[in-house]
Amino acid sequence: MPDDKPSAASQQAGTDDSVRSPLVTETGTTTIAENVVAKLSGIAAREVPGVFSMGNAARRALDTLADRIPGSQTNLSGGVSVEKGEKQTAIDLTIVAEYGTSIVDVTEAIRRNVIRTVEQGTGLHVVEVNIEVTDVHVPGDDDEQDTADAGEGGSQV
Repeated sequence: MPDDKPSAASQQAGTDDSVRSPLVTETGTTTIAENVVAKLSGIAAREVPGVFSMGNAARRALDTLADRIPGSQTNLSGGVSVEKGEKQTAIDLTIVAEYGTSIVDVTEAIRRNVIRTVEQGTGLHVVEVNIEVTDVHVPGDDDEQDTADAGEGGSQV
């Protein structure tokens, strides 16, 4: 029989009356949507030197295709998953690190930047930021891929 207990993150991200929050006052309640937290987290993570991209291989492939469409916008919340309660949130990030960077240093910088950005921007308390590093980008990989794409009938102007 599967264990139906909620995860520690979802328990922490739920409503906790002992946590004070500027979002719940005597005069009203402010609600922050999960996509707001995800966008802020994605922007904050991308600002950190050593982050090449966000998301898993499928997400990055979709983003690459979308970037080729004129007028398309970058998906700022790609590679971000959020569990949010009334006063707290837990954030999961998936990144690709740049070759030659210290992954430990990069992930710690991401945590600091994401926590600061989300807490200052939303008033939510960030209980945890989990980071999965799925790949390391090696300089020159894109150049080889672009050459292969051009050889497959890509238009040249």
